[in-house]
Amino acid sequence: MKVAVVFNEAYPGIDDEYSTEYPRDLGFKPYFDIEEHDPIAEYESIADRLRRAGYDAYILNILDDINIFLQDFDKNKPDVIFNFVEIYKDIAELEMGFASILELLRIPYTGAPPLALATCQSKYLTKGIISAMGINIPRFKYFPRQRKIYRHNLRYPIIVKPSLEDASVGIDVEAVVSNYKELKSRINYIFQEYKQPVLIEEFIEGRELNVAVLGDKNPRALPISEIDFSKMPDHLHNFVSYQAKWDPLHEAYHKTIPKCPAKLPKKVENKAKEIAVKAFKAMGCRDYCRVDMRLSSENELYILEVNPNPDLTEDAGFMRSMRHAGYSYGRALKTILELAVKRGVKSGILTEDLLKRGTTK
Repeated sequence: MKVAVVFNEAYPGIDDEYSTEYPRDLGFKPYFDIEEHDPIAEYESIADRLRRAGYDAYILNILDDINIFLQDFDKNKPDVIFNFVEIYKDIAELEMGFASILELLRIPYTGAPPLALATCQSKYLTKGIISAMGINIPRFKYFPRQRKIYRHNLRYPIIVKPSLEDASVGIDVEAVVSNYKELKSRINYIFQEYKQPVLIEEFIEGRELNVAVLGDKNPRALPISEIDFSKMPDHLHNFVSYQAKWDPLHEAYHKTIPKCPAKLPKKVENKAKEIAVKAFKAMGCRDYCRVDMRLSSENELYILEVNPNPDLTEDAGFMRSMRHAGYSYGRALKTILELAVKRGVKSGILTEDLLKRGTTK
């Protein structure tokens, strides 16, 4: 079976935004080592694991040019696509576009369908759907356009977010505000910088949990991971900011430490898994997803985000949960791929013998 591992690294020859070496004095003790980030090598590693599992896998960087994919599809005719295309041409809302093309071409592919990608991209729509399912979310207010006065009835502290971004873009360490002056300044900054509606919500103090969900028609939650904030300094709020995710020279990066499995009361653990699966289904997710939530001091769970198609590199959060569920990295990738293959067989696009062989046609 031929598998194309498709991604869109638009500028593969350009170095990362942040330095890959620590300066002499960061002002704090780093927790993580800095490793050179090579996205092409990461995708090649995924293809290599699939080849070891018996698939004829190759990588394809479409460089934010859909014609590259169409030409390759016409030439190589892959049976299934492992879809890693995201933030097409630096526009998060276009992520659904590539999946839509795969649907029109009737090519089986991994991960969420277009509608789920589009809906989850909107924090406003996500909150509406999750709330309608009877699941707790932080109280919020949505501002579609800039105003002179931003009226709300939320309790401070409040976190301010761009409503249509991904990967914590726009949610930096200054995103949590404690009074109206800070709130207005931050909202106006988001409007000016990101040119999109703004969502504000009550900041839930407490523990942050990441619940990985695996499957299609019968999804299940995996061992829960927690972000440990115990080392976070007083001048930083306890949340996973953009800097905490992406800037190895920032203190927040080294003070948001993942722990898996999270040590939780069994009742809380079961509830977190239950609502994660419920949210997965409500949002139309598929194959793999990560649901981020907060556990308050009163042991109340609040869903923050539903993340379809999260990072699948070996040290990423979703794979951490897979590892603690007993999956090797290769087996985890094969399991996700097989979900797409089975859909292809069920719809008549692929033949049953391809599923049984898992080898080149």
